[in-house]
Amino acid sequence: MTHQLTRDEFEALEQVNKAPKSTKPSACIARNAKHLVGIKYLSSKKDGSYALTEKGTEALFIKNCIVGLRSLATDTNTKLDVEVATFLGRKGHIVASAASGSYEITPKGRECLDDIAANP
Repeated sequence: MTHQLTRDEFEALEQVNKAPKSTKPSACIARNAKHLVGIKYLSSKKDGSYALTEKGTEALFIKNCIVGLRSLATDTNTKLDVEVATFLGRKGHIVASAASGSYEITPKGRECLDDIAANP
C-alpha cells in the first residue's frame, strides 16, 4: 500500500465492505469517499452507493493480517479469520500449535511486526 490511510478511512472501507448493496452511505463513508475514490480504493455507483475496488479489498486484507498478527503476539488464544490464518501460515509468520490447536507467531512474524513498528 502506497497510501497511508487514517482509522476513519479504514472504517469507511469496512462499512462499504459490510453494507448491503445499494444502501445509502453513512456519514463516515460520505466524509471519506472523495479521497478513497480518488486513490481508487472505492468506486462510486450511479445510484449513489459505493463499492470496494481490488485495491480497497487488498488494503482491508493487509490491515486484517497486521491486526491479527499483533493480537496473536499478545494473546495466543486469538481467533483468526480462516483467510488471514491461511495467508500468514503460508508466508511463515505463524504456525499451528500441536498442543493447543491455536497459532503461534514465528521469529519471521515477530521480525515483520518489528519492521511494521519501525516503519509505520
